[in-house]
Amino acid sequence: MKIVEQELYKKIYDVNEFYTALYKGLRTFKYMKNNKKNNELSSHFIERIMLAVTEVNGCEICSYAHTKYALEQGMSNTEIKMLLSGDTDGISEQEMTAIIFAQHYADTRGNPTREAWNHLVKIYGTEKALGILGAIRAIMAGNIYGIAISAFRSRMKGRKIEKTNLLYEIKMLMSIIIFLPVAVIHGYISNLFKAPVINFK
Repeated sequence: MKIVEQELYKKIYDVNEFYTALYKGLRTFKYMKNNKKNNELSSHFIERIMLAVTEVNGCEICSYAHTKYALEQGMSNTEIKMLLSGDTDGISEQEMTAIIFAQHYADTRGNPTREAWNHLVKIYGTEKALGILGAIRAIMAGNIYGIAISAFRSRMKGRKIEKTNLLYEIKMLMSIIIFLPVAVIHGYISNLFKAPVINFK
């Protein structure tokens, strides 16, 4: 399988940002799952969202995995190439708002504007918007961790990534051991006390 060429390692996130992304992703994953189950979000739609976010972040391993999955799902190489180059010309009008919001979410490092969120809700309704948010947050957490994995793998092959260092890569890779159970508990408590799913700065 040929991987679509794209600019990689565009954004490097620290461990605190990874925890926040993981926590947010765990809180909203159920919305994506429910929307998919109810046929509100198709697998292709979710994959387009994930490719759009991956393009903004430049995660090598995620680009490979999601390109492979998208091809297996029947998405054309041309469409994948467009999404991984940031080109939205081939996106349907029905999905455009979600793709643009996904790019905005990643570009702001998970801190979208209230106006952008309200527009998403206006176009899709609250439940579907939450499903879209769930897909975005799932891939954001995956991208942040995947960037560290990709950089470490490249280093082991003798190809260092200029934007990272070995200490950063190891710290990020090991953080999941502590972060995952803590984020699960954090998310459970937040849901129990009905904390807002999305906040704005």
